[in-house]
Amino acid sequence: MNSPTPADAPRPLVFWEHRLYPGSLSRLARVRADLAADLAGFAPDLVDTVVLCASELFANGVEYTDSGRAEGGEVIRSLSLTAADTLLFSVSDSGGGGGVPAVPHGRTDDEWNEAEGRRGLLLIENLTRRWGHLRLAPWADLGTRVWAEFDVEPSGVPDGLRPYVFTR
Repeated sequence: MNSPTPADAPRPLVFWEHRLYPGSLSRLARVRADLAADLAGFAPDLVDTVVLCASELFANGVEYTDSGRAEGGEVIRSLSLTAADTLLFSVSDSGGGGGVPAVPHGRTDDEWNEAEGRRGLLLIENLTRRWGHLRLAPWADLGTRVWAEFDVEPSGVPDGLRPYVFTR
């Protein structure tokens, strides 16, 4: 699903501190490890699914970030439990790469077999409740936020989570 960010979502039950990463694929292992640590105590299947989708979204963020600048681009990760049954993950790139995330449609079988890119959003579409994107100040090309919502079994939410989780 490609729709605007859930503006009417209530204040998160749990909000993890944002994490900032250099816009480089060499940071992907760190992104995965941080996310797995932040989601410790949640159901392993949920963690695996979120980490898999996060890998794809981070890689897309790196591709579209302004990594051509001398100082390089950045990708910001956010994570929140917006309701007892909903986990919201997002990445925001720092812009400059252009493009808008979209699931490819209308490819022939041969084109799909030869395609190297844009399959990841099909994964996102099939493993999440819904996903979407929001341009950050489109008049200034400040980047894009891509978000995905995951179903959480309320009984599987770890006890003792605080409303705001500081990351290390």
